Amino acid sequence: MLHITILGSGTSTGVPLIGCNCAVCTSKDPRDSRLRTSIKIESETTSIVIDTTPDFRYQMLRTKTTHLDAVVFTHPHRDHYAGLDDIRPFNFHSNKSMQIYANEITQVAIKRDFYYAFEKNKDAGLPELLMHTIDKDPFVIRDLTLIPIQVMHRDLPVLGFRIGDFSYVTDLNYISAAEKEKIKGSKVLILSALRPQPHPTHLTLNEAIDLATELDVPQVYFTHFSHQIGLHSVVEPQLPPFIKMAYDGLGFSIP
Repeated sequence: MLHITILGSGTSTGVPLIGCNCAVCTSKDPRDSRLRTSIKIESETTSIVIDTTPDFRYQMLRTKTTHLDAVVFTHPHRDHYAGLDDIRPFNFHSNKSMQIYANEITQVAIKRDFYYAFEKNKDAGLPELLMHTIDKDPFVIRDLTLIPIQVMHRDLPVLGFRIGDFSYVTDLNYISAAEKEKIKGSKVLILSALRPQPHPTHLTLNEAIDLATELDVPQVYFTHFSHQIGLHSVVEPQLPPFIKMAYDGLGFSIP
């Protein structure tokens, strides 16, 4: 069994947007308050997160997460990896390096921004990271087998992942027929749907609905929302019955 926790469901700026007084940004509904997009995946023996957002520290605190076995990265945009330094308490508690899984272009960004974590003679208290390179081949983290799903974020390759009957894909505006086949047959899919208006690098709400319908996954959750998506209480009832809007703190299990 897998248990999925939505750590954050907002786009790169988060919701509310700084300085904005729109209905979403001033909403009292906690489902409209969104940290940057990330999830935690737990099996009986393993706990991993996909992406360490700028909100990573708070996401770990508010979900009372005390142990992680690994971090898996989707791509080298800062809203998906900028919180990596806050992995240090997990190093302190376990006395082990954190297992990091990323493709080569994401590793370049991580080693550039967190160069001090990779120095040979570094000071005590800095992040301890053990980097693993991933590409299109399946890989194993303890009892979890992850199948990479490559999508395009305009010109940038982004990795989604399938784990058993669960698939997770964010930050895309194109997916090939071959990669769609990796998702088909899933019981649950989390898919990004930025906003109703067109965007050069993200699926719109209607494009995400069309893709989810084509993939024929029985339960779909949309995520990675801009404040332009609209109010949760207004938008979700208008979606097809098999699609729901993810929100921060949402949790569900997949047998």
